[in-house]
Amino acid sequence: MDIETQQAALDELHDSSERTDRADTGGDRDGDRPVLRARFEHNGSPRYMLYTIKRFGFDHDHGFHLDVELVSDELEDGLETVEAKLHGGDADLIDIDYISTARERANGAPIVAFHPYGRTVGGLVVPEESPIEDISDLPGHRVGVVRRLDKNWILTRAACREFHGFDPEDEATSVEAGSKVGLTRMLRDGDIDAALQFWQIIPEIVETGPYREAVPMADLVQQLSGVEQTLPISTFLTSEDYLAENPNAVSGFKRAYADAVEQLQTDDGLWDELGDQLMYENDPTVVHGIRDHWREMVVTDWDGETVDAMERLFDHLLDVAGPETLGVDHIPDDLFRLEVSSR
Repeated sequence: MDIETQQAALDELHDSSERTDRADTGGDRDGDRPVLRARFEHNGSPRYMLYTIKRFGFDHDHGFHLDVELVSDELEDGLETVEAKLHGGDADLIDIDYISTARERANGAPIVAFHPYGRTVGGLVVPEESPIEDISDLPGHRVGVVRRLDKNWILTRAACREFHGFDPEDEATSVEAGSKVGLTRMLRDGDIDAALQFWQIIPEIVETGPYREAVPMADLVQQLSGVEQTLPISTFLTSEDYLAENPNAVSGFKRAYADAVEQLQTDDGLWDELGDQLMYENDPTVVHGIRDHWREMVVTDWDGETVDAMERLFDHLLDVAGPETLGVDHIPDDLFRLEVSSR
């Protein structure tokens, strides 16, 4: 299923008169509602939550209009497309991992993380007959990554250095694919021996071909963090300007997100609908696998203790992998906004 087909399914949930109103007003407001322009990857798991918000009207219930557009997962000038959209003023809402968020804010980007999403890490996928059973087996092999600053590669390097005494950047060959789609293609074409793929893509790979997940990255997160709670790795971001001008829309999104998560946690039929409308592989086994993993990884809220644990994990990764690997040497002040004040 291509981007256009998925976008059409989402567009059907947007009232056409409301879209005309937005065009007439420059896109800033939808009648009395502020518009929140959400730009998310066409193969990223947040699209299930975004669809649910639109499907049940949770955005209008909470006083804002969510405008959803799916975009490519390829890189633009070294940034993921969604990051480039936010930087360029073409988006008000994206999600990326908090290490990337820290990196961008430390480099001057006026962005803030205002809500957690989940433990959106992936896994090491290999052919069924591969000799790779663990990250300790990576030396001498070609390991595919979306990009070298991807959180999955950073976690793998940190864990290898901490627990096995080597850096796979030195002992293995990392190969950048540039996109999740490209990474899957490289694995299937035999151009790499293993792929550090994102979690929502893995069921589609292992259930439809001779592949297996050798190492879930979630295991490495827990080992490196030393905590039992599910830590959010990805967060929802907006710009400083949008937050200052539209706090009601941001706080409304937080409430709509909670409603959508509750719906997705309890409504199995909704997942079958998502399989029909948004998933690339509509095999019930794949759909249910994605559903179960999503329910395990999603985080509904955070507090000071959550942020403290996220910062401890960052510090551990920094100690093990160093600032060159992370691309940043600290978490900037005011990166995480636990509270959003409505006007």
